[in-house]
Amino acid sequence: MRPAPTRCPICQSELTVARLHCSSCDTTIEGNFVSGQFSNLTPEQLEFIFTFVRCEGKINRMEQEIGLSYPTIRNRLHETIRALGYEPGKDEAPEIEPDVRSSAIADLEAGKITAEQAMRILRGEEI
Repeated sequence: MRPAPTRCPICQSELTVARLHCSSCDTTIEGNFVSGQFSNLTPEQLEFIFTFVRCEGKINRMEQEIGLSYPTIRNRLHETIRALGYEPGKDEAPEIEPDVRSSAIADLEAGKITAEQAMRILRGEEI
């Protein structure tokens, strides 16, 4: 079987699943069902995810398996993450310089700043 289309061939709007059928017992269920986030991915992006999982998320193993460079694999990973509706690196904590981190902790211990201010500094929100 071929995968179900996810876009209308006429207007390119997203299609919804309206009917499910079991070929074993001939049961049919009708309604409006969502396809899920993976339905937004191209076949190439799905294959990339399968390879990524098979390689346990290790990009160096992917380099060997699919013969692409680290930057190319990383770019494809970011494209796939965006296609799933996320922004790569958005949840990553910013890198704080060691002297800024030490200073914030020292200021907190000395009572110069509050715990909330220290947390904002350590999250990179204020310096």
